[in-house]
Amino acid sequence: MSEVAVVVGATGAVGSPLVRRLSDRGLAVVAVARSSDALTTLAAGSDHVVPCVADIADNASIARIGAAIHGPVRLAVFAAGLPVRGSVSTIDPDLLAVGADVKIGGVVRLFHAVRDHMTAGSRFAAIAGTLGLEPGVDEAGPGAINAGLFNLMKQLALTCGASGVTVHTLAPGPMDTPRLRRIAATIADERGVPFASVWSGYEARTSLGRLPTVDEVVWAVELLLAPQADILHGTVLHLDAGGLRGIG
Repeated sequence: MSEVAVVVGATGAVGSPLVRRLSDRGLAVVAVARSSDALTTLAAGSDHVVPCVADIADNASIARIGAAIHGPVRLAVFAAGLPVRGSVSTIDPDLLAVGADVKIGGVVRLFHAVRDHMTAGSRFAAIAGTLGLEPGVDEAGPGAINAGLFNLMKQLALTCGASGVTVHTLAPGPMDTPRLRRIAATIADERGVPFASVWSGYEARTSLGRLPTVDEVVWAVELLLAPQADILHGTVLHLDAGGLRGIG
């Protein structure tokens, strides 16, 4: 029976290349997203991609994901992005609850969907963000919600460790993606400054002088398939090009 990977946010900037990378390894990939058309496009030409149309903010997604799994789950990854942005001065407070339902409630829903299919050596991973550790003035939602996600993943590590299922949080910080460029353009408009000044501000926060790429983050997720990755259980992998300044 083929091993299975489950990717939530499969049609996103990280999810799409991750699905392709995992399917190229021969894993059957249950690709979870809300858009049937986008999933059809993603799965075209691959015998290893299993489209699963589900809204991870809805409890119905638990049964839908579970029904799409036919084999032991080697890796489950929550890669869905947050649908909210704005500073504490501008954000609609109701959207904080919306974002938390997607990224915190969604991680719990994914866990409930896959836990009976996981055994010793299986990996459960989520992509968080360094704004949950070092708040930024423009992003109240990602800061507060990712902070909660870091805590939740620690709880999952405590829950899963004795069974040999390992839990991993990846924190890439801002990545060079079309979505981040759109956000930077919006911030530039709000501040009345050139786009380049906002973008250079992102780059200046890293000691490497550039943002991580999607390919680099996908590479890090794929590393979790190595048996030696057991030792990373319960940890946070900081993939931020030297953006995190704190010690600990």
